[in-house]
Order: sequence, then C-alpha cells, then structure tokens
Amino acid sequence: MQPSIETIAIIGAGALGAAYGSILYEMDPKCVCFIAGGARHEKLKRDGVVVNGKPYAIAVVSPEEAAPADLLIVAVKHYHLDQAIAEMKNAVGPQTTVLSVMNGIDSEERIGAVYGMDKVVYGLTLGIDAVREGSRVTYTNQGRIFFGEAKNPAMTERVRRIHELFDRAGIAHVIPPDMIRSLWFKFMVNVGANQASAVLRANYGTLRTSPEARELMDSAMREVIALAGALKVDLSEKDIGEWYRVLEGLDAQGKTSMFQDVEAGRKTEVEMFAGTVIELGKRHGVATPVNRRLYDELRRIEASSGATA
Repeated sequence: MQPSIETIAIIGAGALGAAYGSILYEMDPKCVCFIAGGARHEKLKRDGVVVNGKPYAIAVVSPEEAAPADLLIVAVKHYHLDQAIAEMKNAVGPQTTVLSVMNGIDSEERIGAVYGMDKVVYGLTLGIDAVREGSRVTYTNQGRIFFGEAKNPAMTERVRRIHELFDRAGIAHVIPPDMIRSLWFKFMVNVGANQASAVLRANYGTLRTSPEARELMDSAMREVIALAGALKVDLSEKDIGEWYRVLEGLDAQGKTSMFQDVEAGRKTEVEMFAGTVIELGKRHGVATPVNRRLYDELRRIEASSGATA
C-alpha cells in the first residue's frame, strides 16, 4: 500500500485552483503550492489569492523550481493546457498522480499522451459557484469533485489515496461508477449553461427562471445528448432534469465561468464547448445548428471586446 498524499501542486490559480488551494492550505499550509511561470508567477508571489475574503499566502514555484508532487491538480483554461503540460514536467515523478478538474472531455487524454495515462485519473467539478475578480475568489457552494478511473467498480490504490486526502481536507467528492459518462454530463452542462449564460448575460437565477435562457440551454444540451448517443455514451433527456436539480442549489447571483470571462473581456472556452460539438457533429453526422449559432455569437463577442487570455 502506498503512503498517503502529502504534497499537492496546483497548476492554474483561477477560481477552481484558488478555491481548492485554500482548502488544502487550511489543512496544512506546507502541503500545497502553485506552479506558475513568467508574469503569472510574479503576480501570484506578490498578491497571493484571497478566497471568501481571507488572504492565502500559498507557496508559488516556477516550472523550473517544481519538484515531483504526490498529486498534481490541473485547473487551467482549455487554451492554456498545452503550456501547462510543458510547465508541469518537473512536478511529475514516479509516484505522481495527475488530476484534471478542467472543463471538457479531452484534457486527460492530452495530458496522458505526454506523461502516460497510468499517471492520470479522470476528474471534474460540479456545483461549485466560485466567482473570480482579479486575485479574489468567492464561493458559497463548494460543489463536489467527481474523480476516478474510467470505470470504478472498486477503488484503485491511487483513487483511494486521493479519496483519503479529500476526506482529510474536507473537499466534497464522489467516485462515480462511470467517469466517462460523468465527463459527458458535465460537458453537456457546460455547453448549455456556460454558453447560454455568456450570450444572454444571465446569472444562475436567470438561468433558472428565464424561458429564453432555458430554451437556449436545453437545445444546446440536446445536441450533446445526440452526440453522446452516436458515441455510445449513456446520456439522455433525464440528465437535463438532473442539471436543473444542481442549478437549484447554486447562488442565484452566481455566474458561470464563461459569463465571468465575457464580463472581464477575457478569451472564452467556446472552442472547447461549441467548437468541439461542431467538430464531433461533422465527424458523426449529427446536426449542431444551435452550437453553431452560439459559436458564431461568442466569437463575435470576443472580437468586439478585444478579448485576450
């Protein structure tokens, strides 16, 4: 049996990275660090992160200074993943497990293509309502991290170690029987809720109550369900109902990450959401007109605001 996880490195100090970094820091300030290079390194060293009003001086190391960690959490935006894969090199050692909590359905395979899938467990977050403004992050609902092997009839050793760490730290988590289905459920939610909220400037309360928002969300999600069917992934109409149950528990004033990106004039993850749906639709003969409209509109919004990463 392998020893417990004692060292955790996080690459990505946005809403998710800061939120989980603060929880781990509360457990043990010495157990966690951020990996960041260039200007991001200097900014994190100078400003730290502030989570729910409390400052956290989480250690920051450069990619060159990084040492192998027991657990490496990847929490970057889709368009920063290639850079993150390069920057995490020194943090991946013989005993390291990599857990991606990114949006989308391909980050694990992209990381595994470089470091080996034997290093990677699948992961996602659901229900956290974290909002980032500069170095300040606030959330009222921690949500849960779903993680595990592709299939989880029983806990493998590396999954057990993460489970025990999260129990110690107080990070709510689930080990679902089918992580691929869970990834597609989250992808469906992101394609619907993130994109509809960004186009309509709708917070979670508006997503719950606006017929226009619900119609746009539902129609975008149904295209993902159709794709899942073509790929033999178990996703169906009842999963839209499951999303609405999650949505009911989110702060009405909270905002999706894509809505936050649009408000801040940042580049969005539209390529990974609508772009992926459109590409998979072409490949598998599934019509995706709603996501095509969302893609075009979000690219227009990015261009008009001069969005940058």
